[in-house]
Amino acid sequence: MDAVSLLRTLVETIDERRWSGLPALLAPDFRSRLVHTGETFDRDSWVRFNADYPGFGRMRLEEVVGAGDRVAGRAHVTGTSEGGDSHFEVAMFVTARDEVIAEMVEVWADCETEPPEGTRPPTS
Repeated sequence: MDAVSLLRTLVETIDERRWSGLPALLAPDFRSRLVHTGETFDRDSWVRFNADYPGFGRMRLEEVVGAGDRVAGRAHVTGTSEGGDSHFEVAMFVTARDEVIAEMVEVWADCETEPPEGTRPPTS
């Protein structure tokens, strides 16, 4: 499986909550880094982190670009937090090796944030 197919399958597996299927998509020495928090995970801790994440709703792949062993994707993730709906975007950068995901870097953004004051030109 090439990197593009792996990412598509990974997101589909997460969206369908097939947690027992995740390890088969990941290399034994898999590493994931969350840029926004600085956390890193190995295969088992990343699967557990996703399976146990509170309030998870859906994950939909919106865009994917890649070839060979490298792929980048953007997904929209929904969930619930403090009794309300939450929406996030995540950019994923994946390196595949031997038809499994060897490395992934994730960059998460909250869709409901306002730009910091003074960072946009005044509107007339």
